[in-house]
Amino acid sequence: MHSHPQPHATASATDTASATADTAAADTAPAARHRSVAEHRQAVRNLLEPLLSSRPTERVPLTEALGRGLAETITAPLNLPPFANSQMDGFAIRSQDVLDGVTVLRVAAPVPAGASPAGLAAGTAAPIMTGAMIPPGADAVVPVERAVPAVFPAPGTAATVQLPSTPPGTFIRQAGSDIQAGETALAAGTHLGPGQLGLAAALGLPDVLVHRRLTVLLVTTGDEVVAPGGPLGDGKIYDANGTLLETSLLQAGLAVTRAGISTDDPEALRRLLRSHSGVDLIVTTGGVSKGAYEVVRQAMDGQDVDFAHVAMQPGGPQGIGRFDGVPLLGFPGNPVSCLVSFEMFLRPVLGELFGSPAPRTVVRGRLLQPLTSPAGKHQVRRGTFLPGGTVRLKGGEGSHLIRALAQSNALVQVPEGVSALDEGAEVEVWML
Repeated sequence: MHSHPQPHATASATDTASATADTAAADTAPAARHRSVAEHRQAVRNLLEPLLSSRPTERVPLTEALGRGLAETITAPLNLPPFANSQMDGFAIRSQDVLDGVTVLRVAAPVPAGASPAGLAAGTAAPIMTGAMIPPGADAVVPVERAVPAVFPAPGTAATVQLPSTPPGTFIRQAGSDIQAGETALAAGTHLGPGQLGLAAALGLPDVLVHRRLTVLLVTTGDEVVAPGGPLGDGKIYDANGTLLETSLLQAGLAVTRAGISTDDPEALRRLLRSHSGVDLIVTTGGVSKGAYEVVRQAMDGQDVDFAHVAMQPGGPQGIGRFDGVPLLGFPGNPVSCLVSFEMFLRPVLGELFGSPAPRTVVRGRLLQPLTSPAGKHQVRRGTFLPGGTVRLKGGEGSHLIRALAQSNALVQVPEGVSALDEGAEVEVWML
């Protein structure tokens, strides 16, 4: 292995008492200052930030922008609401006509939604529907249920209605009370969900400018790894990492190219990577520890790629840099390690830079059982966040416990410097 040092990860990790790759790497790592989770996340951000200016954007219809990141700041071209309108089905009135308590007013022509009403004469009340424009001269709405009689008269009939005193502004949505023309409606980098796209539609925008989806080349490595569905020989395991990462990347809004499973031949891996051009990012899994057959390390000889450890359990071994100029992230080979690496480093950086995916929901929870955490490491445990705000841990610390991962809906964050937590202790929880 050879690498060009960059301000990336340099920390150790252990995964489990069983002989996993992460544990072996941590046991053999020389004593050194280990890179923190925050420092490595910043290194990932530095690696991907140039894509923000070099990656093309595209203008798409609103329904095609769901889940994308906004690439422009949208300024409101009009007021919302664009005109004063009624919040209720009721009677539009001049408040000065009902100053002395209950007052009998003549019923004027009704105001349906979408109509442009005439001015309201003194001493009259206009039946008005929810969302309809307030007639000129009116300054309040009395809900129909407060009227006597509490019904709308038939259109065209001469009628009166008895209404109570009502302050000005009652049940009126003023023009611009939601947003005023010229205000920032949506900032560049906003994650576009239904609410944000609904606002764009309300402002009359048929489309938005978004970042084009990044294309990721995903490579699983290892002579021992075989694709699901094939025969499983002695010493072989099925490839869970490819599916774990591909679905995670797709869920995060990226376009994924699967390069299949690479053998532990470094030259074969280099040929495989070079056979896929035009990608924005390469993600590998496996082959980044300090064992004898770490193919990603060996294949990156002479490339601008750094291999070290982050002070995190699981997921300590990390690779970061550029292969033939293309950003590359090398995740560990154990299933939980590679998924935690994605969640802790790549997913939040993508959201921060490109507005997609949306950040994980962060809550506080109380542990239902005690836990221990290795000194000097940020531990990420799997768990189930339950109604009432409690958290039940799933499985142990091992990075191979994929069933526990499948049964979890949250990642429990145990900060560096915390070696033990009692039952009932409060922890930060990232909802999956």
